[in-house]
Amino acid sequence: MDVKLRELPIWILMQDFIPKGIAVVFQKGYYQYYKYLSMKKGNVAGLSMVLAAYVLFNRCRSYKELKQEQPSEYH
Repeated sequence: MDVKLRELPIWILMQDFIPKGIAVVFQKGYYQYYKYLSMKKGNVAGLSMVLAAYVLFNRCRSYKELKQEQPSEYH
């Protein structure tokens, strides 16, 4: 995972998009989940990171609506 930002499009095009390649990616993600976010360890950090990412994603997605709802000052 040492991909630089400028190399990202080339790296994505080199990935294997056949069903077997996609299955391997899901399997790696499954093992990463249980390695870092498993609740068997009682670790709250993984859950809080997922929650923070969810909140940040939704905040960015609804920024326009939130910006328009700001109260304006009347002088």
